[in-house]
Amino acid sequence: MGERMTQAETAKEMKKAFLQALQSNDYRTLEEFLTQKKVDVDTVFEVEDENLLLASYKQAGYWLPSYKLQHSWATGLHLSVLYGHLESLRVLLKHKATINCRPNGKAAIHIACEAANLDCVKILCSHGAKTNCYSLSGLAPLHFCTTKLSMSCAQQLIWRGADVNIRTNNQDEETPLHTAARCGIPEMVSFYVEHGAMVDCGNAHRETPLACAVYWALNNAEQTYSTNHHLICRMLLDYNADFNSRDEDFRTPLHKAAWNCDYVLMEMLLLAGAEANFMDDNGCAPLQYVLKVTGVRPGAQMERCYQLLLNFGAARIYPPQFHKVLQACSSYPRAVEVIVNTYEHIKSTAKWRTAIPDDVFEMYKDFYESLLETCTNTPRSLKHLARCAIRKRLLYKCHQTVPLLFIPVTLKNYLLLEPEGIIY
Repeated sequence: MGERMTQAETAKEMKKAFLQALQSNDYRTLEEFLTQKKVDVDTVFEVEDENLLLASYKQAGYWLPSYKLQHSWATGLHLSVLYGHLESLRVLLKHKATINCRPNGKAAIHIACEAANLDCVKILCSHGAKTNCYSLSGLAPLHFCTTKLSMSCAQQLIWRGADVNIRTNNQDEETPLHTAARCGIPEMVSFYVEHGAMVDCGNAHRETPLACAVYWALNNAEQTYSTNHHLICRMLLDYNADFNSRDEDFRTPLHKAAWNCDYVLMEMLLLAGAEANFMDDNGCAPLQYVLKVTGVRPGAQMERCYQLLLNFGAARIYPPQFHKVLQACSSYPRAVEVIVNTYEHIKSTAKWRTAIPDDVFEMYKDFYESLLETCTNTPRSLKHLARCAIRKRLLYKCHQTVPLLFIPVTLKNYLLLEPEGIIY
């Protein structure tokens, strides 16, 4: 019994020494241990994984205490890739380490891609790593290429036969092009399309890469807009992406841009031909989407969003419901002005004043007094009526046609609903 315990303790010490050699890239000690068969090359260790690079869990998820998520099982192969120890990696592969094993849901190739380590990717691929293998969470190596630094890894995978249109094996069914569009990597989007990526491929929610790029262009935490995502949208449209595609809720990319109040993308989509009046499965057009979020998009230029939609022929708010515009936009009088000036005449109701908080009314008193005074039984000015007549004639072509008219710039701005700060 004592001898058996001694053997167990010896094996434990050997395993500990092997792990220390892996962590310090002491490849000569690794070579010695493996040559003398003191340790199995596929020995599994439990190690710290603070950045959660080693483990992969199904989306349905296993419940684990939070401290367990920062520990993971890994073989020497996984650790060499994690630390970027190329010498140790070559020694392990020389001794026939199992290259595609997944002790905690990920193969070494997945970790190499997530860590954006091109040298590891090359070595693993040259020793038979599967370029299309799935992690436990259903991601292929290409789906782990999520930063600009991992661009070279994605290229290497494609050149070695990875499927550019492979879908995640999970509830999202996302292609690598969806991933690149969502993460905002223009160079990767271009590379994938050039190598056969399907531009209008829908994921499990029927979202195209264009729809993903539009939606993720807004950083919700900081309420800022990503120029990389804007560039990707421009590229995808140039690749003839469907600008009127519908997701499972019948939302178009324009709905998503409107939800973000991203006037840059709204204009890009509308100029490409996006329909301003398509409704989702709840009967909401893009204009209603802007109304819903006006109060929670502090970084947006709200009047620009409304101007764009209305100048591209978006249907106006039903007049008896105009108080809802005031409820949503009272803190943005320029937006209210844009919307109210699309009507030849609209009569205020008791609900209008109630919809405007007293402090907001006082802050923009001149504007709101002019609004309530003008929207009565009396007709609007002749100049305004002429504007409405011209806009009615041009319909959805206002944005493109008005700038071509041989009239002063001030009149062009007037026809395009440029706010003036007062209603008359």
